[in-house]
Amino acid sequence: MSEPEGLIRIPEEDIENIRKEVVERFLRYVKVDTQSAEDSSTYPSTKKQCELAELLRKELTELGLEDVEVDEHCYVTATLPGNRDAPIIGFISHMDTSPESPGAGVKPIIHRNYQGEKIVLPGDESQVLDPEVDVELKKWIGTDIITSDGTTLLGADDKAGIAEIMTALSYLKRHPEVPHGTIRVAFTPDEEVGAGTKYFDIKNFGSDVAYTVDGGEAGTLDVETFNAAVAHFTFHGVEVHPGYAKGKMINSIRMAADAIKMLPAYEAPETTEGHEGYLHPYVIEGGVDKTTLKVLLRDFTAEGLKRRKGIIKDIARKVEALYPGGRVEVEVKDQYRNMKEHLQRRWEVVEKAEEAIKLAGLKPVRSIVRGGTDGAMLSEKGLPTPNIFTGGHNFHSRREWISTQAMVYAVKTLIYLSQLYAL
Repeated sequence: MSEPEGLIRIPEEDIENIRKEVVERFLRYVKVDTQSAEDSSTYPSTKKQCELAELLRKELTELGLEDVEVDEHCYVTATLPGNRDAPIIGFISHMDTSPESPGAGVKPIIHRNYQGEKIVLPGDESQVLDPEVDVELKKWIGTDIITSDGTTLLGADDKAGIAEIMTALSYLKRHPEVPHGTIRVAFTPDEEVGAGTKYFDIKNFGSDVAYTVDGGEAGTLDVETFNAAVAHFTFHGVEVHPGYAKGKMINSIRMAADAIKMLPAYEAPETTEGHEGYLHPYVIEGGVDKTTLKVLLRDFTAEGLKRRKGIIKDIARKVEALYPGGRVEVEVKDQYRNMKEHLQRRWEVVEKAEEAIKLAGLKPVRSIVRGGTDGAMLSEKGLPTPNIFTGGHNFHSRREWISTQAMVYAVKTLIYLSQLYAL
């Protein structure tokens, strides 16, 4: 691969300093509890996310960036002025961690010079990383692996992305000889509960293109996401003393159970992969009188999502017919659309990222997100935003892990990407 004229390579002697900085930042950030909450009526959904926002504001200011701000919605933004006339690029990561696993009191552990053995997490020895199961571990033999102690998630999703962006900014600030245009940075709340861009002001952010740093395996570039919606069922029954309930009680819990049984078993997360969509019941609560159920709808095509919405509404009708006197309400809300259709209008954002990944020393792999990303919503709103890898694995779980070498690759990718837009 011929290198662009004017590109400045990262000297080998700088790599270890990059490694130390990105790891130190990451370990500092994961200790701040930033779990979001699904059913909160506030924004952000948890105030503790603002603790990390304030820490990042302090660190961005210390780095010497301009326009450093935490707004009323807890968005952190800042500017690194360019030293070349070039398109303005944005780097974005989210501060919150998933509410699906314990997230308070993270105790990160560095497993030095990993040699391919099973990793038993000491806080809960039932949590084991087995390279025969987590096969990606084999790619990182000889590197340092970071995990939690097994009692919480790690928070690499997406504090690894934050640490990588901060380290890249730090490097560019210390090396004014490296060419780059103006860079805007944003750290967002509530991505894990689907609201990361709810108050994101694209016009004020002011970038021509952007990249979320929120992906998985090193070298991957996410250019496609699900089309997503969520169904909220409410089952209304009739509560009667169970000793005298014959012919009178209508148990809303049984109504919900029947609705779940009607979901196609072959269209579940546990039975699908790749471009296959699914219907996923993930929250249920209630009693005899009323039960609520949430179901995720995911499909890579608009037509497929429409079909799944039809299945949901048909289930509501069938369950209501099975329980005369009972009532079923269902509301289906769109969440985000597949970002590929928007990126195709500005495909150079993908090509430049792939070139940067190559310059960092990896083979780029176009990937799909079997989940959501802020980039999908930003792309839909007019800001093309593919998703760059962080290097993390097993997101949202207590078995989450990341290689420090993968984090270095991410930092290098961001530094080279910044240069490519300026050359």
